[in-house]
Amino acid sequence: MEYKPMPYPIIDSHCHLDFPKFNRDREETILRARQAGVVGMINSGISLKGNRMSLELAEKNADIHATLGLSPDIGRGGTDKEIDAILAQITANAGKAVGIGEAGLDFQDCKTNDERERQTAAFKKVVALAKDLDKPLVVHARMAEAEVLKLVKDIDTVIYHCYSGSVETMQEIVDMGYYISLATIVCFSKHHQDLAKAVPLENLLLETDSPFLSSHKGRNEPAFIVDSVPVVAQIKGIDPAEVAKSTTRNARRAFNI
Repeated sequence: MEYKPMPYPIIDSHCHLDFPKFNRDREETILRARQAGVVGMINSGISLKGNRMSLELAEKNADIHATLGLSPDIGRGGTDKEIDAILAQITANAGKAVGIGEAGLDFQDCKTNDERERQTAAFKKVVALAKDLDKPLVVHARMAEAEVLKLVKDIDTVIYHCYSGSVETMQEIVDMGYYISLATIVCFSKHHQDLAKAVPLENLLLETDSPFLSSHKGRNEPAFIVDSVPVVAQIKGIDPAEVAKSTTRNARRAFNI
């Protein structure tokens, strides 16, 4: 699928081009994004291999920027050795990254209190790293948005990636000066459209979270970020160019790019 270039640039503030679903056409996917008007892609690592690939993508492409993270799944189910190796990797390579994360809490998949506690302990280590390194923190919070907020309050810049929580908790996040990133699911989800209406434009980022949450059938990709712009613009009653300009400016500010 080819996209006619938008008359305004846009940044995909969260994607996973390192994932295997892009192995067959990664370069073509990046080219399609550029052709669609995407001027920046924040590629978020979540594992040892993913962080390494994110750094490689950023090194090869001036418009791709890496964040280095530790997925809640690894926090919950990984060994101490695996978690420590990822934390050491993040520390060693932080200078090449624009942020730390994604990392966070996903209580949807935690079946026991022990799993929650282990996941929380791992996330606290990532939060401490982000604070020590003075880097923006990209958080994954599912069924744990308020719990995450309590743990990150000492971080200057926090991006709630793929936010899906309540409007009320979102207001608390915004009151802290943090960013809400809405994925392309906003194109068809009533709840996410309600969030788009309520979030102040100065706190809003747009993302694909590709290869997930596509605005089309099948795999998502960074080019599809352009689908979110007119949807959000209509919800807010403003021009699409204003949405693109503001969210792009916010992404540049949040990640210092």
